[in-house]
Amino acid sequence: MTSRAGLPAEEHDLIDVDELIAAYYDRRPDPSVPAQRVVFGTSGHRGSALTSSFNEDHILATTQAIVDYRADQGIRGPLFLGRDTHALSLPAERSAIEVLIGNGVDVRIDSRESWVPTPALSHAILTYNRGREASDADRADGIVVTPSHNPPRDGGFKYNPPHGGPADTDATGWIAQRANDLIAAGLEGVRRIRHADIDEDTIGTYDFRDAYVRDLPSIIDIDAIRRAGVRIGADPLGGASVDYWTLIAEMHDLDLRVVNPEVDPTWRFMTLDWDEKIRMDPSSPSAMASLVAKKGDFDVLTGNDADADRHGIVTQDAGLMNPNHYLAVAIDYLFSHRADWPRDAAIGKTLVSSMIIDRVAESLGRRLLEVPVGFKWFVPGLLDGTVAFGGEESAGASFLRRDGSVWSTDKDGILLCLLAAEIIAVTGKTPSERYRELEAAFGASAYQRVDAPATPEQKATLSKLAPDAVDATELAGEPITAKLSQAPGNGAAIGGLKVQTEHAWFAARPSGTEDVYKLYAESLRGPEHLAQVQEEARAVVSAALAD
Repeated sequence: MTSRAGLPAEEHDLIDVDELIAAYYDRRPDPSVPAQRVVFGTSGHRGSALTSSFNEDHILATTQAIVDYRADQGIRGPLFLGRDTHALSLPAERSAIEVLIGNGVDVRIDSRESWVPTPALSHAILTYNRGREASDADRADGIVVTPSHNPPRDGGFKYNPPHGGPADTDATGWIAQRANDLIAAGLEGVRRIRHADIDEDTIGTYDFRDAYVRDLPSIIDIDAIRRAGVRIGADPLGGASVDYWTLIAEMHDLDLRVVNPEVDPTWRFMTLDWDEKIRMDPSSPSAMASLVAKKGDFDVLTGNDADADRHGIVTQDAGLMNPNHYLAVAIDYLFSHRADWPRDAAIGKTLVSSMIIDRVAESLGRRLLEVPVGFKWFVPGLLDGTVAFGGEESAGASFLRRDGSVWSTDKDGILLCLLAAEIIAVTGKTPSERYRELEAAFGASAYQRVDAPATPEQKATLSKLAPDAVDATELAGEPITAKLSQAPGNGAAIGGLKVQTEHAWFAARPSGTEDVYKLYAESLRGPEHLAQVQEEARAVVSAALAD
C-alpha cells in the first residue's frame, strides 16, 4: 500500500469533536490501570479522552494537586493560565478555572479569551516575577493546557513554576502522586465552583499577546528585518500563534503574511505525518509539505506547532531545514552578533543534538553544556544568564535578550522563526546557505533517529545501563572516545547510554510511552558511515541488554 504521508488529510482522518468532548466529561479513569493515571512526561500530562487518559477527573485532580503544591512551596502570587487550539484544551481550561477559583487562587487568563502560546506564558511569569526574590510569596507561576504537536484527539496539561520553565521531576512527581490519590478517592478533597456559578469579576485577565509582541525588539533585531524588507510567510499550523503573527506584522511593520490563518480542531487542512496521522510537527517534512510547496513565494517560511514552542524553517534554496542544522546556524549567528551577552555564558544542547553544534561552540571559544533530553535542564542557566542559548534536537530552543537578560525559560518557536529573518536581513544569506558553509568547515552531518522493539524489562535495563556494560572499543572503524550514562554538562542521568567517537556517536534511550527504544545516531562521514554506526549500535545495545 502506498503511504499517504505528506498528502492532504481526508474526511476519515478527522476526529469527531463532539464525541471527543463528550468523552472528556462522561468517561471516568480507572486509577488501577497505569495508562489511565496522571503521568507527567517531559512536557506535562498527555492523553486522550477517548482512551480515558485525559478526562475531567484528571484535570480537576491535577489542578487541585498544583494548588496543594503551591501551598507547600509558599507560592501565593497569581497563576497565569493559557491554552492552545486542541479541542480538549478549552474544556480542560474551564475545569482548571473551577478548581483554581474554588481554592481562592488569583488566576489570570487571556484578556481576549483566546489562545496563549507556551512562550507567551513563560514570558508573562518572568515579567511578573522580575525583581522578586525566590523566597517571595507573591511569585507567579502558570499552567499551559496543551499537548504540543500531538494529534487532534489528544490533550495536555503542563505546570510551569515561578522560574517560568517546565517543572522538574521533584515537582511533577509530587503533583502526579497527589492527583492520582485524589482520583482514587473519588475526587474527595477537590474544591471547585461550577463554571456557570463563577462571578466573572473573580477571574483576572492579562494581555499575553500584547506584552509578548511589544517586547520582541528587546531580543530580535526587528529594525534590521524591516529595513531589509525580508518577506516572511508564517504558518501557525492551526495553532495558538495565529493572532500573534498578525500583531507582529502590524505592530512592527514587517513584510509578513500569515499564509494559513485557519483554526480548526480537526486540523483538516494539514498534510499527514510520516505515520499517516495528523500531527502539527513543524520539523516534519510530511507535516510541512504544503508549506514547503510555497517556498518560492517568500524569503523565509516558518511553521509552529499548536502551542508555538517548536519551530520549522523553510528556505528557497533548501526547503525545510533539519532542526539540528538550524540550531547550529542560530548558535553561530547569535554568539557572533550579541555583543552584550556574557562572555562566559555557555551554549546548551541536549546530548542527542548534532556534533556540528560541538564544533561551532569550539570555534566560538564558548563552553558547551551538554544535558539529558528535556528543556528543563536549561532553565537555571537561562534564568541567571550563565546559559545564553538552550536548544533541543526536536526543534525547540530559546535564548537571552540582546542585553543578556532572560527572555523565556521555555521553548519559543516564534522567537526562532523571527531569528531566521534576522539572519537573512543582517548577513544576506539564508540559514541553509550558512549551514552549508558550516558543513564545509566541520564535516557533513548524517543524522537519524529510529525506533527499535524493546520489552518493558529491556527498557528498564536500558534506562539503567552503566558505561562498563559496553565491551566494544571501536564503533564503525573508529576508537570509542566516551561511553556515557550521565550527561557531561551537569552529571544528570541520561536514562540510557551514549557512545561516541571523533566523528560519530549513537545514543539509546527507552520510550516512555511505547515498547520501543529510541536510537539516535550521527556521523560526520556521510550516510554510509551512519548506516554502519547504526548497525553496530544495535549490536552493542542488544549485547548489553542480553548481559
